[in-house]
Amino acid sequence: MSLLVLSEQDVRQLLDMKSCIEAMEEVLAALARGELFQPLRFVGRPPDAAGLMGLMPAHRGGDAAAYALKEIVVTPDNPTRGLDAHQGAVLLHDGGTGELVAVLNASPVTEIRTAAVSAVATRALARSDVGRVAVLGAGVQARAHVHAMRAVLDDPEIRVWARNLDAAEKLAAEVEAVVCPSPDAALFGAEVVCTTTSAREPIVEHRWLAPGAHVNAVGSSISTARELDTETVAASSLFVDRRESTLNEAGDYLIPAAEGAIGEDHIRAELGEVLVGTHPGRESDDELTLFKSLGLAVEDLASAELIVRRARERGVGAEVEF
Repeated sequence: MSLLVLSEQDVRQLLDMKSCIEAMEEVLAALARGELFQPLRFVGRPPDAAGLMGLMPAHRGGDAAAYALKEIVVTPDNPTRGLDAHQGAVLLHDGGTGELVAVLNASPVTEIRTAAVSAVATRALARSDVGRVAVLGAGVQARAHVHAMRAVLDDPEIRVWARNLDAAEKLAAEVEAVVCPSPDAALFGAEVVCTTTSAREPIVEHRWLAPGAHVNAVGSSISTARELDTETVAASSLFVDRRESTLNEAGDYLIPAAEGAIGEDHIRAELGEVLVGTHPGRESDDELTLFKSLGLAVEDLASAELIVRRARERGVGAEVEF
């Protein structure tokens, strides 16, 4: 059988932000309608390793049935080596025969689809008068989030803060953003905030947020780390990508819950439920909305399907016998 192999460069060539945003909106709505299978991911943390390995399976039924599995190794020190912290592959299988049909470099898939989901959340939950966006962080996700926010907002001012000032200045010069000396300076008056850091302790305090702000909390995806203080989470209308994932993996939720500040009923809805109209989303201009993003295997599945379809149409990638 023939197997399509798509490199990092191939994926970047085929997966543009605008198309990925629309694909993420469609797949999250389909998930809310019960059209996809999405189990909780498996994470292995070796006691003597700095990183972890995650396995993320998903399935789409129907006439175009497919299985996908993303295997990803997260190595926190990689940015100091000039590498993405996320390394791995997305495997796409035919849903009828089970044959492996494509292998894709997972780094750009994760980078682009994660920011695209934040763009979907921003379009669904932020106020209509957004003029200022604060991006906390200066790595792969920070850069992708700048592009994603510009894809759904009308020429906003972009502010960047990171602990590494040199990295923040480099990113700001690349994407034509403003560097801020502190997180509170970046957040002052910002209607949209994207947190994309590797922080283990809060870098956002509720008192710094503007009334009616929308926050995309992206950087923390483990139960013991968070980017937001308890007051921010407790004061927010909390929306999530998946309830099960949030209750098992999100330190931004689990730590305030352990402190007794919030309960499971604090989750207003999954983003897909807002998209299909079973929850209204934002209900007032002064409401603080929070989208907690953990990343879902169905997002990788939809991205892979889009990429492989375009690769076949354009003759991109390498076909190998497998």
